Amino acid sequence: MNVPKEKIERVKKLRELIDKLRYEYHVLDRVEVSPEALDSLKHELVLLEEEYPELITPDSPTQRVAGKPLPEFKKVIHQIPQWSFNDAFNEGEIKAFDERVKRFLQKEGITENPNYVCELKIDGLKVVMTYQKGMLVQAATRGDGKIGEDVTLNVKTIESVPLKLKEPVDIIVEGEIWMSKKVFTEINNERKKKGEPLFANPRNIAAGSIRQLDPKIAAERKLQNFVYDIARSDDFPSSQEGELKWLQGLGFKVSKHFKKVSTIDEIMDYWKKWMKESPKEDYWIDGIVIKVNEKKFQDVLGYTGKAPRWGIAFKFPAEEVTTVVEDVTFQIGRTGVITPVAKLTPVSVAGSTVSRATLHNEDEIKRLGLKIGDTVILRKAGDVIPDVVKVLTELRTGKEKTISMPQKCPACGSELQKIVIGDKTKNKDEQSAALYCTNANCSGKDRRKLYYFASKNAFDIEDLGPKVIDLLLDNGVISSAPDIFKMKKEELLTLPRFAEKSANNLIESINNRREISFQRFLTALSISQVGEETAEDLANNFKNIEEFLGASKIDLENLSGLGPNMADSILAWRKEKSNQKIIKELLEEIKIIYPEKKSGPKKLFEKTFVLTGTLSSMSRDEAKKRIKELGGDVVGSVSSKTSFVVAGENPGSKLDKANEIGVKALSEDDFLKLLK
Repeated sequence: MNVPKEKIERVKKLRELIDKLRYEYHVLDRVEVSPEALDSLKHELVLLEEEYPELITPDSPTQRVAGKPLPEFKKVIHQIPQWSFNDAFNEGEIKAFDERVKRFLQKEGITENPNYVCELKIDGLKVVMTYQKGMLVQAATRGDGKIGEDVTLNVKTIESVPLKLKEPVDIIVEGEIWMSKKVFTEINNERKKKGEPLFANPRNIAAGSIRQLDPKIAAERKLQNFVYDIARSDDFPSSQEGELKWLQGLGFKVSKHFKKVSTIDEIMDYWKKWMKESPKEDYWIDGIVIKVNEKKFQDVLGYTGKAPRWGIAFKFPAEEVTTVVEDVTFQIGRTGVITPVAKLTPVSVAGSTVSRATLHNEDEIKRLGLKIGDTVILRKAGDVIPDVVKVLTELRTGKEKTISMPQKCPACGSELQKIVIGDKTKNKDEQSAALYCTNANCSGKDRRKLYYFASKNAFDIEDLGPKVIDLLLDNGVISSAPDIFKMKKEELLTLPRFAEKSANNLIESINNRREISFQRFLTALSISQVGEETAEDLANNFKNIEEFLGASKIDLENLSGLGPNMADSILAWRKEKSNQKIIKELLEEIKIIYPEKKSGPKKLFEKTFVLTGTLSSMSRDEAKKRIKELGGDVVGSVSSKTSFVVAGENPGSKLDKANEIGVKALSEDDFLKLLK
């Protein structure tokens, strides 16, 4: 059998690189790439040698010897908001968490140091189960944290979920649904025999089994469940450790590997142990969760706007693999940014098959030194989008091609403009350049805007996904956002894939979204540099859309979180006649719901605050919210009109300016007293 020359060369270069990395790791104790990336290179070599056995040599690294169906799901409003833990990825971030916890408790007059409980972080689907008088009455998915789906019938098929508890208590518990590795392998083996596509990982099957309408399928999948937290109960144990033991006593399946600790060293020992031993368990583990043990301390610590202060998820290192960049394409986003996207040889990383990865911009391509045809290391941590982190130049053949950035928009053919993103007053290392389409009426940009307009973050119109939008655009039914609300059922019935029922459903979904919050409305407009958080700031600071549209550059710059670049972006968007037309037509079709102004004491009325540095007792967003609730305002820069500068840890130049012009500075303790 003749072996292609390029295969011979690839095998040769793989062996040389694997031996080089093996030597650096095992002899010199120097880590050039992660073990996962090295394993990925070895796996490619094994596959090549299996395909061409004549290439196997005695010194190859591969030869080294080593020791009833439902019609639909009902929506469930969670009685207790379902928070997610913040993530940590290294020991320094865990130490910082410990310091924040202790500092917060000390400010509340608590000098006793807390203990912690370490638990395994199971990679599955979160479920919230409600019991009344000990009987299971409802099981729901997490959803967006406020609203989930009723999956009670499916969850009841899981043998480890008790339908009746050992005590007649009223309780809401939280847990994880997972599929064992053994069952996962058995299912994929059966699918392979039938020629069916294989599932990527157990979590996907578990989630898919629970979120489908036939309970028989869930029953066949042999799913399991761990319970790890009490969301609500009349009788709360005094500690997290006691909580887990009580849950066990009630009849729930609880992971037995939890451990009470009191020091950072003990936390690190637990983390390192399970990073090594997790593969031995019959379920996927992607890290550990650390919680303050004492319930009384948990109650004092409370929550930020996004997560509990008393707990954190400590992830295992990101999974890394190697693959080849087969090509680079360019796609346009809703704000006109052109993004290079790498087309990869499909590879499994962190439990999912990846064939594409964003390269962000030209600066990132230059930083990596990337060429088409390069072998690269791909990293993926949890649900984060995979990143190309390194080019393995040692594997180059000389046939690699330089990546050329486009001169014209891939969607409309218009000229592209390079725009610097970031604070122009800072050094170049803190800036990056992006290519933008200069055509205000670019078809690709408009298409992406409509996708986003109907998405969950904006108008959240059910049944109006990208494929339906494409169908409506391509057939001339809509051309802009206001057209969505002007559509008639008769127009839909002329299109393929639409019958009486589907047309009625879409019109009903659209009519259900004719009222929208001010923040969502601003988000939906796709103003460059205005995401959900900025839209929320704008909605909280302007009484209505008219005031927002009439705001000056100074008005915008004075809002906390907005700077000159964002203000310029908003002003430029407002000047476009097409955008003015869209606003006018939308307001004829929909109603904006503005935030209610809370009644009560307004002790900070007409007081203006600037925040600088890090607050230990609350997040900056929370501090802004507290100030605004009491009638105050938060701005981004210090001036003679500023009432107070609140200085946390490591304050910046804003504090210096406050001292220079005589603006009163408040310590964090002073600030908290003022709020009280």
